[in-house]
Amino acid sequence: MPQSLKLGDLEVIRFELGWAATNTYLVGHSETGAAVVIDPAWEGEMLAAAAEERGWRVEAIWITHGHFDHFGGVAGLARSLDGPVPVAMHPADLPLWKAQGGASFFGIPDFDPGPEPSLQLQHGMQLFLADYAFEVRHTPGHAPGHVIFWCPKGEVAFCGDLIFRAGVGRTDLPGGDWDQLLHSIREHVFTLPGTTRLLPGHGPLTTVEMEQRTNPFVATVEG
Repeated sequence: MPQSLKLGDLEVIRFELGWAATNTYLVGHSETGAAVVIDPAWEGEMLAAAAEERGWRVEAIWITHGHFDHFGGVAGLARSLDGPVPVAMHPADLPLWKAQGGASFFGIPDFDPGPEPSLQLQHGMQLFLADYAFEVRHTPGHAPGHVIFWCPKGEVAFCGDLIFRAGVGRTDLPGGDWDQLLHSIREHVFTLPGTTRLLPGHGPLTTVEMEQRTNPFVATVEG
């Protein structure tokens, strides 16, 4: 069952989808009806229908990184929308995208990556959903082009596979780097306000403060 989180005029619907039970986030603005989909993992047609049921217009697709389980639903989603929308990814992960995100390595047949990313994300770039700004932070370690999307007004960050509740992203896949991963967490997650909610690519939400205190891989605060 999808779960809903209210953030002022934003509503975040979390779906757990696909081969790796990946979190997909449908984010809509209640006043304007504008929406984005972050990491459409699978079942893109269903995601388009969920937006339509709420009267939302999907205006963009934002991808945190180029592993197949984070964009396996792009093709179906793109086919189900009224017209083309930008697909955003960091250019450092385009080679991974062109390799179908490693789907064949995991035995996923007939993988359709959908339209090629048309919006190249850069560190510090700002994306907008109505009057909510999302800052792009380049956070390599799990993948070379991994990014997170931080929304100060909503006090939330969409973290992909960088950090989880009491966990961190794996670094044993091509392009992974343990030291880079820890640096990215400390520099680009733990510098956010402690009350910031972290919406990860797998598992339940957490907060910056909770992970600073309790994450066994990168905890920095005692008690």
